Amino acid sequence: MKSVLAFLGSVALATVLVLAVWIGFLAAFPQIGPRIGQTPMDVWGYLVDGKPAQRAQLFDGLVITLRDAGIGFAVGMSAALGGAALALLSREFERSAVPVATLLRSIPLVTLAPILVATFGRGLTMVAITGALVVFFPAFVTIMSGLRGAPRETMDLVRAYGGSETTALRMVALPAALPSLFAALRISVPGALIGALIAEWLGTGEGLGSTMLKAIPRYDYPQLWASIAVVAAASIVAYTLVGAVERVVALRFADPSVP
Repeated sequence: MKSVLAFLGSVALATVLVLAVWIGFLAAFPQIGPRIGQTPMDVWGYLVDGKPAQRAQLFDGLVITLRDAGIGFAVGMSAALGGAALALLSREFERSAVPVATLLRSIPLVTLAPILVATFGRGLTMVAITGALVVFFPAFVTIMSGLRGAPRETMDLVRAYGGSETTALRMVALPAALPSLFAALRISVPGALIGALIAEWLGTGEGLGSTMLKAIPRYDYPQLWASIAVVAAASIVAYTLVGAVERVVALRFADPSVP
């Protein structure tokens, strides 16, 4: 429980620092002006005291963005976990998959989006692929590193007793890779939101990505800043939930003899 509380405290401290940097940045550059540069209190006033229709539009967009991010997160993490497991079981797959994954990672997603729209349309398939492309590579590398770090002696012991490579993966490598798996989950949370926003900017025309894009030509900076703040808050909440679950799982698998 102490580790969970310590993690929550670190997240809260980081949030306070971000707010302080936000306020300090606007104070350091007064030429931005109050019309463009919205403070945290301005955003809070927009969310709490603004017009009900504006709030409804903002939070309806948030629901769509969270849905899109969840789809991309699930597809990307599933592909990363499956690919990392296959890479552990087959050196040939690893030698062929890693260069392809690196190539896809090196291509700017903005340039791929029109191709994805032309190929898959503007529906959830395009959203899933866009989010998965953002999530996949860092998660794949992180999980594969964790699987490779499984105790070699324990893996050999499973094989010596007649266990298959799949059994060794399930009984040794996956439990040993739990820290890497949760690290990949934490990394992928903001990545999935970025992928969802890109898909909404360039593809679906829905969600907070579309709301931000439409607010810029209207010079609706309060809505723009509020949308950014809501996305950032959602990312922090999701990151915190994953981190808290990680601490609980770590306590579950901890050695009771270690204080």
